[in-house]
Amino acid sequence: MAPPLAAPRFHAAFPRRLLLRPQKTLPFWRRAARPDDQDLYVDDDIGDGFSFSGGKYAEAESPSKSDEWFAQGRMVKAHTLYGNKEKAKDPFFGLTMGKESQSSDDVFSWFCVESGSSSNPTVLLIHGFPSQAYSYRKVLPVLSDKYRSIAFDWLGFGFSDKPQPKYGFDYTLDEYTSALESIIDAVAPDKLSIVVQGYFAPIVVKYANEHQDKLNHLILINPPITDKHAKLPSTLACFSNFLLGEIFSQDPLRASDKALTSSGPYMMKEEDATVYRRPYLVSGSSGFALNAITRAMGKDLKVYIESMRSILASDSWNTKTTICWGMRDRWLTYDGVADFCDNLKHKFVELPMGGHHVQEDRGEELGNIIKRVLRG
Repeated sequence: MAPPLAAPRFHAAFPRRLLLRPQKTLPFWRRAARPDDQDLYVDDDIGDGFSFSGGKYAEAESPSKSDEWFAQGRMVKAHTLYGNKEKAKDPFFGLTMGKESQSSDDVFSWFCVESGSSSNPTVLLIHGFPSQAYSYRKVLPVLSDKYRSIAFDWLGFGFSDKPQPKYGFDYTLDEYTSALESIIDAVAPDKLSIVVQGYFAPIVVKYANEHQDKLNHLILINPPITDKHAKLPSTLACFSNFLLGEIFSQDPLRASDKALTSSGPYMMKEEDATVYRRPYLVSGSSGFALNAITRAMGKDLKVYIESMRSILASDSWNTKTTICWGMRDRWLTYDGVADFCDNLKHKFVELPMGGHHVQEDRGEELGNIIKRVLRG
């Protein structure tokens, strides 16, 4: 039997002398996390001083899946920072953090991947929590023949900006609602359909309620929609635990692919898992963002779910709405979901083999369902 793999090493942000040595040019997303743009790297510490390295969990040599995915997208400016541009500091020692945790401009940068002709109807694919636009990699090509499809990383996730909380963005649900309006105005100024998965669905419904004239169709995938859904599963709630939450959210395994695979019947390939780990391997900024959004979810999710239910049941709600449900969801119970849809005459589609993140393990199937729903 092979010896067990060593656990990833956690490097706290203590000030120390950093050893630099020449190295080949790094991918953009790794250079962006370092203190300067020279072709140098820091031994064991790429990013803000909170990084992991070693063994099976290290980033693969280029070209990696992360590089390939990044090459398919573009950065879009949307949503203005609040307050001044003071340099972000880590919450433990008050040390100035690296570029990945700083706001590089007055307007945030969002990573977007687009497929299909711009002359086709637009479909916006919005990932859930805690995931990335990468989860729609199998859906995008299915839609590309009939639709202009766009997937983006929320602020704090994937390749999008991840400012330290209290330095331009605090990751509250109200802020995310406002930010959503900004990114939609930037990438889809005309009418569109929206597909949203998981815990970000209440935010999207709140936006949609105020912009019904802009929506053709709304598709919700495993949204938290009943009273029983108002509490985060323990897999996510641990990120907001006092003291331990900060540590858990800096663990690239617990914070990325382990959280995703715990929510459904996923058999994630190692090469895909490394894409989800990448933000947490490169910098502590993803972990701090995860900690902040988990706390916000724990505080405001119930209110947002109640608001979503009220909006979808309102006589003023005129947007065509479909709810798709992965029946093997381990986070959200199915009890009451079908009744809710039947009572309101919303379309309801079951995916027997899908989990919470349906697009991750049943991407092609979901893509074809989206096409059928949008065709009516």
